[in-house]
Amino acid sequence: MIARRRHCVWPFFLKVDMTSPVDLTSFSRHLLRWYHRHKRDLPWRKTNDPYKIWVSEIMLQQTTVAAVIPRFERWIRVFPDMDSLARASQQRVLKEWQGLGYYNRARNLHAAAQRLCRDYAARLPNDPAVLKSLPGFGPYTIGAVLSIAFDRRIAIIDANVRRVIMRILALPGRADPSQDKKIYAVLDEILPRRSVGNFNQALMELGALVCDQRKPLCLRCPVRAYCRAYGLDIQETIPQQVKKTIQEIQAVVGVIHHGGKFLIQKRSSQGLLADLWEFPGGKIEAGETPRQALKREIAEELGAELSRARHYMKTHHSYTEYKVYLDVWLCELAGPIKAGNNRKWVSPRQFGRFPFPSGSVKIIERILADGPDSFD
Repeated sequence: MIARRRHCVWPFFLKVDMTSPVDLTSFSRHLLRWYHRHKRDLPWRKTNDPYKIWVSEIMLQQTTVAAVIPRFERWIRVFPDMDSLARASQQRVLKEWQGLGYYNRARNLHAAAQRLCRDYAARLPNDPAVLKSLPGFGPYTIGAVLSIAFDRRIAIIDANVRRVIMRILALPGRADPSQDKKIYAVLDEILPRRSVGNFNQALMELGALVCDQRKPLCLRCPVRAYCRAYGLDIQETIPQQVKKTIQEIQAVVGVIHHGGKFLIQKRSSQGLLADLWEFPGGKIEAGETPRQALKREIAEELGAELSRARHYMKTHHSYTEYKVYLDVWLCELAGPIKAGNNRKWVSPRQFGRFPFPSGSVKIIERILADGPDSFD
């Protein structure tokens, strides 16, 4: 028996920048019906508070939903409103953000909260022009907050939305901002007059749960009848897959201890992981052994020499474009070294007061698990 080819049915037509028209007339109705039945039970979907919606949207950028849920719930316990966030120190804010990565998001959140408390009575204005002037408010964040919190008729595009609409239109190429002009044109036509926030969330939810990047679950899709890529059986080739290039970095870390305390230092206020705390160390240069790199880094960073060093552990951590392998050593210095504003001797119980990058957190977890007797 010969299998019949699937066809897309388009009884009405929406003119877009394409060689062929696509029917999307009742797209919103089908999508919203599916969303109300199948949406995930997420804590930020149980509130209309613009502040909490804003926090969730910032957290969800470049982070998985599973990772965000517990962090969002803790954040709201610690900073239940904009005023409590604005009054907190930046170090406290970074500590509560620890593990979510992209720490500039937390700094912008903090700075924007301070401005909103000062100039707008701790309220998020229902005004895109005002939001655009705040740190961390780009087109996506403005659209998400205004549509979800205030039901403003504003389209938003994230990776999931871009992928879904590219398949609906059978747009070739990579899923990058070069596609957004065509995508915005379509979204402007199909956005409902009401429940805009639900529609935007539904489109993102569809991309997350059904319209998967590699293996789209088309038979579960509520809008497959509108999808040109599905009708042409090319959905798995759209968008064009781009293989990421990950740079691997070998680094050495010195866990310097003395009298039951450990030496930590604060990173620069500029660049990657700005203002976070870490153990001394750095990149292993070509031709160096880890021990040689450790000796050099301690001399360069602290102006000190090692009296003892023994290998402690290996760990690694991945960033967007990097994978860093850490060779960790337990060390003692040959002489005293002074602490200061950016360098401190801390006990294990004090680790919890400081924001650390994820690689350092893994080392701290090992230190705490081993207990004080391991460092005599």
